[in-house]
Amino acid sequence: MLVHEPFETTARHQAHKIALVAGAARHTYGALATRADALAATLARHGVVRGDRVLLVTRNSTEMVIAIYATLKVGAIFSPVGPNLKAAKLGYILNDCRPTCVIVDGGTASCELAKVGSLAGVRLLVVVGAIGARAPQAGATLAFSEAVADAAADFRRPASIDQDLAAIIYTSGSTGDPKGVMLSHLNMLSAANAVTSYLGLASSDSIFCALPLSFDYGLYQILMAFQLGARVVLEPSFAFPVQALEVMEREGVTVFPGVPTMFALLMALENLGDFRLERLRIMTNTAAALPLAHIEAIRQQFPQARLFSMYGLTECKRVSYLPPEALAHRPGSVGRGMPNQEVYLIDAHGRRLPPGSTGELVVRGSNVMRGYWGKARESAECLRPGPYPGESVLHTGDIFRMDAEGYLYFVGRKDDMIKSRGEKVSPREIENVLHDIDGVLEAAVIGVPDPVLGEAIQAYLILKPGARQRPGDILSICRSRLEPFMVPQAVAIVDALPKSENGKVDKKVLGQSAMDGASVAAAGHLGEE
Repeated sequence: MLVHEPFETTARHQAHKIALVAGAARHTYGALATRADALAATLARHGVVRGDRVLLVTRNSTEMVIAIYATLKVGAIFSPVGPNLKAAKLGYILNDCRPTCVIVDGGTASCELAKVGSLAGVRLLVVVGAIGARAPQAGATLAFSEAVADAAADFRRPASIDQDLAAIIYTSGSTGDPKGVMLSHLNMLSAANAVTSYLGLASSDSIFCALPLSFDYGLYQILMAFQLGARVVLEPSFAFPVQALEVMEREGVTVFPGVPTMFALLMALENLGDFRLERLRIMTNTAAALPLAHIEAIRQQFPQARLFSMYGLTECKRVSYLPPEALAHRPGSVGRGMPNQEVYLIDAHGRRLPPGSTGELVVRGSNVMRGYWGKARESAECLRPGPYPGESVLHTGDIFRMDAEGYLYFVGRKDDMIKSRGEKVSPREIENVLHDIDGVLEAAVIGVPDPVLGEAIQAYLILKPGARQRPGDILSICRSRLEPFMVPQAVAIVDALPKSENGKVDKKVLGQSAMDGASVAAAGHLGEE
């Protein structure tokens, strides 16, 4: 089976069922399928063939959903990126994946694309919205409305198989140039089937998605829903949480996927209890572990909903999940491996470790990526020979502790651990303590070079509105709750934390700010004791 085939089946048998709610617009499966066929015919007419790449530089929108399925229908590979990328990064990605077609939002995104200069090899540029005077030049340029205008359009369907690539999803680039994660149809269907199974998603569900479709967590909300015949309520972002809650209440949302930043915004709302969300039955979190204080607050606010703590990465979509019934006993765990997958830990020499150990997590399964596009060396670093001849397994670079029953506890990235006073320190452990302090909304901990300590521990905090905590107060609490070598040397109270496009705190940017005294001083109030 191919990624788009379940969607096509639903469109044939339940054409009048609502598939997508986007703002005031409501789209049926049949209407989306018709427009996806029309766009696929347009792509084929302009020479897009099996194996070509189609770059989607678009926001969360109906057009992006249609473009994903149209690309798959012609056997091509879709590569979604956010509309806010600057020209330099767009240029890098264009040179890296060499798309035959680019579909871009009008306005800022198309202007940034125009700055790239030559779009050599791009046969078709499709612009969502008005085509501005600064639209980049390509072989042919069409408005999206033109590209989907022919409802009777037809095209030759390719003889694709599940080993063909379906998507190239670029990592955030936090460790260097962006890397394109190559995912086959088999990879994506295997991951979607496993997640759908353990969450217990159903065709009757209404899934709220304010997560970027340019990243796998948001993207799979569409893929899983359309595989089942469920409905997605698509929002451009979670920038206005009260507005998002109004939409969730109006649409009777039953599934809410979030990241720690989104949950922090929800928990900070004084009027959260005013919204009627009694139909909400599933809540999920990934990208980073939820602070223990937030887990408890969510459970109290939404007692009828099952909260799944999960861990994953783009290279394999999902790794583990914690069943909601285990939250009370293992609130700090991200669970055990999901269905149709094997996970285990290894030591520094690659030897497999027994339960009760701490080591690097390895993932084995059909959901593991094919590699990084055009990067054989980087692919070989993380895709290494597995326990059986001819197979590759994913070395995640993440350090976990596994208890006697196989439950995983995130310790940190191999390159994220802080070495201070000769001791290895997990930023996550300190962040959990900081999140538990009254008045703290968000927290991030990094290590900065120090001639005496090796690395000094620096904590950055965002306080809740009206909170009066001072850096000295925070440090006093840390001293009472942490071992001496884990107490931060400095606390900065800031208005915002730098985030990557998938909602994670960008610790590389934070570290650079810490080394630039002027930047830190401008960001907030630095307290050192």
